[in-house]
Amino acid sequence: MAAVGDVPDGLSPMAREPLVPRPCPIAATLGIIGERWTLLAIRELAYGVHRFDQIAAYTGASRDILAERLRKLEEFEIVERRQYSERPPRYEYHLTDKGADLLPVLMTLGQWGIKWHRPARAATVLHECGHALVIDHACHECGRPVTPATVLTVPYEAPVQG
Repeated sequence: MAAVGDVPDGLSPMAREPLVPRPCPIAATLGIIGERWTLLAIRELAYGVHRFDQIAAYTGASRDILAERLRKLEEFEIVERRQYSERPPRYEYHLTDKGADLLPVLMTLGQWGIKWHRPARAATVLHECGHALVIDHACHECGRPVTPATVLTVPYEAPVQG
């Protein structure tokens, strides 16, 4: 039996599409979070670091760049500001539920980095069972592994208006 990704002429349906920029959820997501300082700020929030100065120090981002990235994350409701001091007014940043849904993405990026480009002294992520976390990607419906050979992306077809 041929794998889902196997097509007779060797081209996937997406490779047969017209040569124009694609509407794509990956591109749309990268338009919001696809920048180094943005992802590192989200990482720090996931670690429980909520104060601007600490986020800046742990990421190495300049204050103006970090402020811009946090404003954008707030605009897209990935982060929310919470006031912790009235005089002077000071805020902490916290992930919303929408932001917390990015954590598996960060963990997967980290796992790729450990495999292919582990920096010296990089932290290890442990699961609550005490073992190093290894994320396996499986189909929610059938439980089988997700690999390039087992997935097929098909072009969007607009619903027929009747």
